[in-house]
Amino acid sequence: MAISEKLLKKYAQLIVLTGANVQRGQIVQLTAAVEQHEFAALVMEECYKAGAKRVNMNWSSDMQNRLDLLYAEEDTLAKVLPWEEAKMKQMVDDLPCRIFIVSDDPDALNGIDPKKISAVMQSRQAVFKPYRNAIEGKHQWVIAAHPSEKWAKKCFPDAEDAVDKLWEAILKTARVSEDNDPVADWKAHMDTIVNKATWLNEQGFSSLEYKSSNGTDFRVSLIEGAKWEGAKDLNPLNGAEYIPNIPTEEIFTSPYAGKCEGTLVAVKPLSWNSQLIEDFSITFKDGKAVSCKAGKGQELLEQMIKMDDCACMLGEVALVPKESPVNQCGFLFYETLFDENACCHCALGMGFKEVLPDGADLTVEQAKERGINDSIIHVDFMIGADDLSIDGIRPDGTREAIFRNGTWA
Repeated sequence: MAISEKLLKKYAQLIVLTGANVQRGQIVQLTAAVEQHEFAALVMEECYKAGAKRVNMNWSSDMQNRLDLLYAEEDTLAKVLPWEEAKMKQMVDDLPCRIFIVSDDPDALNGIDPKKISAVMQSRQAVFKPYRNAIEGKHQWVIAAHPSEKWAKKCFPDAEDAVDKLWEAILKTARVSEDNDPVADWKAHMDTIVNKATWLNEQGFSSLEYKSSNGTDFRVSLIEGAKWEGAKDLNPLNGAEYIPNIPTEEIFTSPYAGKCEGTLVAVKPLSWNSQLIEDFSITFKDGKAVSCKAGKGQELLEQMIKMDDCACMLGEVALVPKESPVNQCGFLFYETLFDENACCHCALGMGFKEVLPDGADLTVEQAKERGINDSIIHVDFMIGADDLSIDGIRPDGTREAIFRNGTWA
């Protein structure tokens, strides 16, 4: 399918007006791959039309990342330069509305030493994390996608029109078509998710139990009073609602860090740092990942779990029915933005203090004392098997079926 200028503009408007909800007078930080400069310009223009004071561009490049990691010394890459840190300091001052357009090649870093990738990331993220903490919950942001040739060929290796096929899937899951009103469709979708989250919050579950014939057998404790949330969020400083992910199908919360037992088996490959981890499972004891197995990417998975002291604990549990439009596309996107919205998932690493009633007012340390995990990573992995069952368990031991056979019970 040929993507018309009208459709691209409609998608750009959805990203800016509904996703990020750019407000008049805001500074916008737009991140996109250099190959997507034309679409980035379209998004930038929509930001200015919405009243943005300024749009700052951050350009990314898979090829640059690969060449850096192939040829530059680890110590050189791990060092955060003064101008890089100055940009982060400026972001804390500006609290910009951030828009990310992802289009990464899932195989961009194939063959690169996982230890080198992890070491560089650990050093850099340790410097950046205080700045990320300083803006958390104080700004709007959205992640959306634009196909690249290499990404499309990964999804559709035998198709001559791979890019068009990936565009079709992206727009379908984003609820954008030639003849629809995306804003109205997204409002109806948000209402459905909010209703499900409200039901979950009314149940007062203290733990969840997961079981599947593939080997998933897992129990995780929830934080008393922590909310289930979904789809939209609120910037408390200006009252602007925004949708962090386009697409989004999940209802999520942060579990009690360090309180889970059992094994989770992934049902889809994980693309992390432009490398694939496939056919893997993670076993937890006393709340921490104590072992893992992977058919491909074993060393990478081990490195990920050891990124810092809390990377081995969960920061998120999310519920997504198998009827999700992403899942109905019938192929693996090799991009977490989409694949996490295909089925139920969990995430290792950083949790969300915003799920606590007073979360926006808490420091990271205060949130940790209440059970929210903190880490330099947040990595989602998919566990939503077709026969997955999830039970909610209340403090008095009573149970309620939440999921049966991969969907709402």
